Amino acid sequence: MVVLTCLLTRRRIGAYLDGALDDAAGQSVAKHLSSCARCQREAENIRRLRSLLQRTLAVSAPRAEPDWSSFWPGVVRGIEDAKHRPAPAPAAPRRSWWWHPRLTLGGAVVAAALVSVTLWQLTSGPLAPDLPIFVSSAETDDPRATVVVYSPHEQQDVAVVWVLGLDDSSD
Repeated sequence: MVVLTCLLTRRRIGAYLDGALDDAAGQSVAKHLSSCARCQREAENIRRLRSLLQRTLAVSAPRAEPDWSSFWPGVVRGIEDAKHRPAPAPAAPRRSWWWHPRLTLGGAVVAAALVSVTLWQLTSGPLAPDLPIFVSSAETDDPRATVVVYSPHEQQDVAVVWVLGLDDSSD
């Protein structure tokens, strides 16, 4: 569960440092940062990077405004030159690949083979489920989040974990 909390916190550190999180999310990140050295280092790296970027932008010289005085005359010159060029000859119509019977037949054979192999894999092949899948959920520190764990019957070494409800526009 700590790994999921670290992952969530790292996604929010930038917004936390900007003060852009709501109260509940900000308190959750602050609480985690107070106890996790790895996330504290991440926050410190972001602070240093922002400081370096601000110093670099403050030192750089202001850019000169672009010179647009020759822009419109160049556009007018391009239009005038296009008037005096001869029109290109029309290209011969090209036949699409599907007009070639060999390519069409080959594509149909490949598609049929892919469908057959996929159906075999899903119904009787090694990907077909032999045992039921158990679904369980767990609570998180974030009240908007839900963790769902999918695991096979007696194999404790394989599990799929989904974290739902964290992709809000408030992050």
